Formats: sequence, C-alpha cells, structure tokens
Amino acid sequence: MRYSYKFSDAIHLLAYLVVYRDGDRSSKAIANSIEANPSAVRKLMADLRQAGLLVTQTGRAQPALAKDPATISLLDIYQALQMDHALLHVDPATNQQGQVGGAIQPVLTDYYQEIQSAAFQRMRAITLADVVHKIQVHNQAK
Repeated sequence: MRYSYKFSDAIHLLAYLVVYRDGDRSSKAIANSIEANPSAVRKLMADLRQAGLLVTQTGRAQPALAKDPATISLLDIYQALQMDHALLHVDPATNQQGQVGGAIQPVLTDYYQEIQSAAFQRMRAITLADVVHKIQVHNQAK
C-alpha cells in the first residue's frame, strides 16, 4: 500500500518558512529539508499559493506566508492540497452474499465518516504556530 506524504510535506514546507524566515527559502533548500525533489516542492507551493496560504514572486526565491501562522490550521493546509480522498477507506470488494460482507460497507462508512469528522475538527484546532512551537521545543530538548 502506498501512502501520500503530501500533507506532511506541505506542513513541513510552511513550518520551514517560519523557522527560516530570514534564511534560504528557495525550493532547493526546502526540498533538501523535506528530502524531496524541488519540482515537487514548487508544486506544493503552487497549491498553497492558490489557496491563499503562501505568497511567491516569479524569479525570486522568497516565498512567504500569506497569513499569520496562528491563523493557519492544519485543516486549511489539508484543504489547500485538494486531496480528494477520505482519510479511511472501506474495501469495495466484499462478498455481498455473506452476513458480514453484505453489511460491512455501509456500517464502516458510517463509522469512518464519524472518525473523519472528528479528525477534521481536531485539525481545525491545531495551527501552524502550534506545530512550529513544538518543533522549537523539540530542538531545544536535544
């Protein structure tokens, strides 16, 4: 099974811009921190810019947050990426003739929607400033 790290990488990118606000903010430097390709970083930046979370200028490696980190929630970042899939997935191929297989899909769909709603509510409460603060605390503890 393949996992997408797009959300994690977008949070990383934005946190990097806060921590290194006076440093090298080129896509190459950010890509080095994420350990990703600079073109993947530029694509993330395009999504974040389109969502109004990031400001960039053509020809200048000076991306900046468009908003205060305390006003950018993890849900804002998640939604900026236009990730068109649910957090949890029900197997669509079950034996519909069996008692479990015939009922598991709608039952799990209800539970998964409830879980996703709770996750989105929590994501709404966590800000980029919270993430940066924990990064700084973690680095001080080293």
